[in-house]
Amino acid sequence: MRLKLPPKVVRIIQVLQAHGYEAFAVGGCVRDMILGREPDDWDITTSARPRQVKELFARTVDTGLAHGTVTVLLGEDSYEVTTYRIDGRYEDHRHPAQVEFSARLAEDLRRRDFTINAMAYNREQGLVDLFGGMGDLQKKRVCCVGDARERFREDALRILRAVRFSAQLGFSIEAHTQEALGELAGDLAYVSAERIQVELVKLLVSAHPGSILQVFEAGIAGVILPEMDESVLGPGDLEDIAASLGRVPPEKTLRLALLLHPLGEQKSGKLLRRLRFDNHTVDTVRRLVRWYGHPLGGTPAEVRRAAACVGGELFPKVLQIQGTYRDVSQTRAVWEGILERKECISLKTMRITGDDLIRLGMEPGRAVGDLLRELFQDVLEEPGHNKKEYLLECAKRRAAQ
Repeated sequence: MRLKLPPKVVRIIQVLQAHGYEAFAVGGCVRDMILGREPDDWDITTSARPRQVKELFARTVDTGLAHGTVTVLLGEDSYEVTTYRIDGRYEDHRHPAQVEFSARLAEDLRRRDFTINAMAYNREQGLVDLFGGMGDLQKKRVCCVGDARERFREDALRILRAVRFSAQLGFSIEAHTQEALGELAGDLAYVSAERIQVELVKLLVSAHPGSILQVFEAGIAGVILPEMDESVLGPGDLEDIAASLGRVPPEKTLRLALLLHPLGEQKSGKLLRRLRFDNHTVDTVRRLVRWYGHPLGGTPAEVRRAAACVGGELFPKVLQIQGTYRDVSQTRAVWEGILERKECISLKTMRITGDDLIRLGMEPGRAVGDLLRELFQDVLEEPGHNKKEYLLECAKRRAAQ
């Protein structure tokens, strides 16, 4: 099998080989090349020790010398180069307490999570597949390297990764692997919230987000999403959620909102903060959940008022969310007309400001804001009133009153 490696990856491998070391592209990049997918990153494994790698390249970063990893910098690109290794005892269900460097590629591949991620490639030796990864790619299945229970006991995050790879690739999970992940799902309690967050998002924005059902069926949700229990989920709710996820674009906040909407705004926010999501994501998802079932109206005035409450930047997402369970075509058509006519839907786009009111003689303070909001309601009802002269006249009359 002939695979096309990027020139810089070839260069790193050739430099290592020229100095008497073995070197291969390894892991997910090999899997993706075989599947015709563009790899997100390129990892290289080698028989050279970290200090030897550093001596061969002008610019490197000590990413994790104790675990054998050096990042090689070529131009603006970076590549992780890791020494063949044997992992020692895992004491925290996530990381080996120590590693032992090896001179044998087989030892390095044996420690990896799934067969489809345990293949290596270089131009001279071609594909090295010692654990049936190619066969599992052809069968479209996710299967652990060696004993599944042992792999999951070593690193509990692999339990969630198995479901994530299944979702990303559209693969099934091999029977023994499926049985083991269900049996050991509780070990995910040892994994950091940040790592859970990353895998959950990758699953949700994958090509098969309906695989979230496997998270619940295997008992994984009871550990990573305990808030979503029988108290908030009724019969058929999970199936409806799984189906709706594929009806919106693969965007993080849209799919999180669809997943979490049964919790309501406050509980959704608490769950996201527990999983260490950033403030912008938490705020956006909370607002989408708030408007999940809120009527948006169908007349121009109703849609302008709804958009003013939601926010113009978020309103299209609310339409996408609501479009998963009802016909929003009329509301969308009205919204597109509002945008085309550039009608005012926020205080920022009104033709009058607080400074204008103060120049009329109003005292700075609450009264100014109250009058602006009153004028804004007028403009939402009648967009043609968003003219400075008209608004100043209205302001003079109402200020006088």
